[in-house]
Amino acid sequence: MHAEIVRLGLHQVDIKIVNQDAMHVLQWRRNLLWDEVLLDGKRQAHSSGFVGREKVYGLVFDADADGQGGTQVMLLLDPSTEYGNWGHSGQRISGIRLESKDGPIVSYGTLDPQALQKPATFADWMKKTMGMEWGN
Repeated sequence: MHAEIVRLGLHQVDIKIVNQDAMHVLQWRRNLLWDEVLLDGKRQAHSSGFVGREKVYGLVFDADADGQGGTQVMLLLDPSTEYGNWGHSGQRISGIRLESKDGPIVSYGTLDPQALQKPATFADWMKKTMGMEWGN
């Protein structure tokens, strides 16, 4: 299974997923009173309310008619606003991660496993937080 983030915004995420010979489009949409997850244009899950909406969704790709088999994946979202990119590319959600039992398929921002690693040295911390590198 291979996935690629196609569109990433504050209220919408589109992910292209290729599983064997089939291609799917996984979409997350945030509306005023509800969030929804769509697979190939069909609603798979939703969460409603003003606050405390669901941020973890479980999905199964390519199951048979009886619901057996298929590939299980988990979609995790951090819908808070990413503050580092207000000017040029518009606002985005802070993080997204699509994961199977073998590990992350695609991830971005705060939910990227590399973003969770702590820097080993002060120079690594400066590079990660401020984009600064020390010369030799």
